[in-house]
Amino acid sequence: MSNRTVIWEDILGFENAEFYIKRWPELDGLHFKDVLISFPDAVPCGIKVAAEGGKIAINPDDDYVLKEGDEVLVIAEDDDTYAPDRLPEQSLAFCPSVTTVLKWAGLGYEIGVQVRRGLFPKIADPPKYPECILFCGWRRDIDDMIMVLEACLAPGSQLWMFNEVPEKEREKKLADGGLDVSRLENVELVHHEGNAVIRRHLENLPLEKFDSILILADELLEDSVVQADSRSLATLLLIRDIQSERLQHKDRNSTSLRFSGFSHSSWIRQMQNASDKSIILSEILDSRTRNLVSVSRISDYVLSNELVSMALAMVAEDKQINRVLEELFAGKGNEMCIKPAEFYLLDQEVLCFYDIMIRGRQRQEIVIGYRTANAECAIINPPQKSEPRKWTINDVFVVISSGERNA
Repeated sequence: MSNRTVIWEDILGFENAEFYIKRWPELDGLHFKDVLISFPDAVPCGIKVAAEGGKIAINPDDDYVLKEGDEVLVIAEDDDTYAPDRLPEQSLAFCPSVTTVLKWAGLGYEIGVQVRRGLFPKIADPPKYPECILFCGWRRDIDDMIMVLEACLAPGSQLWMFNEVPEKEREKKLADGGLDVSRLENVELVHHEGNAVIRRHLENLPLEKFDSILILADELLEDSVVQADSRSLATLLLIRDIQSERLQHKDRNSTSLRFSGFSHSSWIRQMQNASDKSIILSEILDSRTRNLVSVSRISDYVLSNELVSMALAMVAEDKQINRVLEELFAGKGNEMCIKPAEFYLLDQEVLCFYDIMIRGRQRQEIVIGYRTANAECAIINPPQKSEPRKWTINDVFVVISSGERNA
């Protein structure tokens, strides 16, 4: 799972996990770090601050104290499937190698839920290095996409733009969209003109050097979903075939694949090998096309029309959620990202999900889900958060982080 599309489909859809905002008076006076582990069936992500005119603070400080009128932003299955459990009597400090049994207010006994409060050595995110990215196709909002990359990428990165729009016309379109190319500090634009479904045009590109390739649903075909998806699939197959051929020439040990006979399994396997070397993200407009891409495992995909429809439906149900989505989809501020298990645990360590949520706070993150090493899909807002389980170093965690974009 090298992209977050499926996770966003879960959160924006109405079947698994959604954003909800609700007032819980019994939480007044609690620190956010306590609120975080107070919902067995939800993951708190932020606070709607009454004192600031209803501003939604995503991933607030641990020491923020909920006040009268404040509401809690959570990820939950439905608006009637979650509620805070009995609350901790007091906030307990982090102590190395201590497992704390929480004592609940109003009760004369301790319950069996244990949360490990020990400090975990903080591992810094790896430094950012310049990346080389290819855009195939042209969209009317491509200037916004460039600005997002400008905010995210390290200095010295390159964005290659390959499409049929003449370079002078591109410059005018970008300027009309409000993008001043001369002010880009992190991203250098490299222009190439050509047709993305003509093999010889694609062969002029150094397809093996790109860290990521994004195949856009070209605006020339935006009125025809079928044609746009057909073109994207054709481009995808051509790029992967060229990459796999170049990979074979580079790695002579893999050339035996060429003599195994032409079969569906052999060429698909070669393309899958190429997909391990670079990421291709295909913009898909029709949900039926998704199956072709996902089953072959030679590309990730963005189901753009469906994601937009899901987002609009969620905002229509609760207009406050628009502010949440604006921040998470923006180029700055908090974002949803995927982090390796080594940031939170040791290999084969036994922890409950609450333990990992607490360790995530040491990194100013909210852990909202995970995907185990052998699983196809991530689990967002997992059930049985207090149940210990064994984790491996190959697992990954889905988090809301405030630091990655500005690192």
